[in-house]
Amino acid sequence: MSERILIRNGTVLTLDDADTVHFGGDVLIEGDRIVAVGPTGSFDGAAGGGAGGGSGGGAEAPVTVVDATDKLVMPGLVDLHYHTAIAKGYSDHLPLWEYLDTCWYPIIRALDPEAAYWAALASYTESIKGGVTTVNDMYRQLEALSKAASEIGIRAVLSNDVADAEHNLDTLEDNHRAYTACHGAADGRVEVYIGIEWLPIASRELLRDTRALADQLGTGIHIHLNESLSEVENSKSRFGLRPTEVAYETGILGRDTIAAHCVWLSDTEIALMRETNTQISHNPSSNAKLGNGIARLPEMLAAGLNVGLGHDAAECNNSRDMFEVMKFASLMHRASRVDSSLGQAPDVVRMATRNGAAALGHQTGQLVAGHKADVILVDLNNTMFTPRRANDVAHLYSHLVYSANGSCVDTTIIDGRVVMAGRELTLVDEDLILRESNKAFARVLARVEDASTELAIPPTPSAAA
Repeated sequence: MSERILIRNGTVLTLDDADTVHFGGDVLIEGDRIVAVGPTGSFDGAAGGGAGGGSGGGAEAPVTVVDATDKLVMPGLVDLHYHTAIAKGYSDHLPLWEYLDTCWYPIIRALDPEAAYWAALASYTESIKGGVTTVNDMYRQLEALSKAASEIGIRAVLSNDVADAEHNLDTLEDNHRAYTACHGAADGRVEVYIGIEWLPIASRELLRDTRALADQLGTGIHIHLNESLSEVENSKSRFGLRPTEVAYETGILGRDTIAAHCVWLSDTEIALMRETNTQISHNPSSNAKLGNGIARLPEMLAAGLNVGLGHDAAECNNSRDMFEVMKFASLMHRASRVDSSLGQAPDVVRMATRNGAAALGHQTGQLVAGHKADVILVDLNNTMFTPRRANDVAHLYSHLVYSANGSCVDTTIIDGRVVMAGRELTLVDEDLILRESNKAFARVLARVEDASTELAIPPTPSAAA
């Protein structure tokens, strides 16, 4: 007998094809699916166990009623480019290449499964509390991450940090083992993709083998592409081609590929992304913090590319708040192009919901019957949404993108299960997670300092190289 939840009397932002908004609406959930969405009172019979949206046939489970008065009911956010993070705020003053060399790679080399488990729980805690229901997480120790995702209740697409063997990160064999062990865990909430760190530590052979393995397993690929100018120069020096051109040549690009960052795409590379229907994760706040530049988002959208949003990693962002990412995604392009018509709030909200879900092939990102029940309730009764003109959709979208932050999320429902209510996690002990993740960071950092690990990658090429 499936659990049923009736979310009643909220402002329901469906993000469906017709952009339907119910000012006074209900959402009925049965099991892991949304079964009906409509005006308040449409499913009153469901509360008594009678007809009103159930799957039919036999007795129905009692319904749990969630009062959404003064709350916005909307799809959960999809964080399309994500790294579990153990060292938020540590050594974050450096540009990308030096940061990877001195901080990121040494720390993830020193990870053990227990540290990765607590780091993932801490990362997913912050995300759930900010209204994120899906993460596309590239990291290491995937069995530990899968365990964390299963316990806390988040939807997670996991991939390894794969590089050529001499760089002492993960291998395709590691990723294959993780797929076998974890793909489909937690009733399908956990999936495993093949991850490629980035081209400066990957060969053509590795890229071709990555596509072959992804095709063999029937899964996707997650890769960093064209993130920095130094990466572009490195690729031209090593391969005689720009990064996305190499990815195209080796078969990496495709409908099942999430290409993260894509800051420095040429016109040719945008055309290659369009030809292959490759999915893009735009990560504006991370790109700004690392000094990597501003992606050509208007050109990508004009080319018809599907673009979602990601926070990247808390080490190079310091926040997993996707409301903040939405604001950056609008304001950055308006400022750089001197054009306030760019990044309109409704379009940005769709990037953080529908577009991210579509990129991963998930039936989420919209509140429509038949889709997965990944739903958040946002508290409208606070200063972030004041003043709020009644029944004004444009005003609502504006507050979501330009005023709100993750602290306004009251309730998070993933796969039809309430994982946060009243800003309290329901499945895990948050205080324990915070204590243990601090201990894990101290252990890993001590290991790094003892080992004095250095990254064996070529020196950063000059712009004139």
